[in-house]
Amino acid sequence: MANAATMPRTAPSSEHREGTVARTIEQQTAKLPSDTFLWVALGSIGISLALQLMGDEKKANFVGQWAPTVLIMGLYNKLVKLEGSDGA
Repeated sequence: MANAATMPRTAPSSEHREGTVARTIEQQTAKLPSDTFLWVALGSIGISLALQLMGDEKKANFVGQWAPTVLIMGLYNKLVKLEGSDGA
C-alpha cells in the first residue's frame, strides 16, 4: 500500500479551486516572513500581560486571545507557502 508521500498528486476539480478573494489574500500574505506571525502573537501576549498587571482584566483577556488566532493564521500561511492553496 502506498503512503501519501509516494501517491501522485491530482489537480483539484474546478469546483474545489480557491476563489479570487482567497487567492489574492494568500498571494499578499505569502510575502510576509513566517516570523511575523510569531512576533505578533508574542506581542499580544506581552500586551495582555501588561493589561493584566494594570488591572484591566477584560481587555487583557481580549488581547490575550489574539495569540492563538495569529498562530493559526501563521500555520495556514506556512501551509499555503509549502503546498499551494489548490494543492498544486
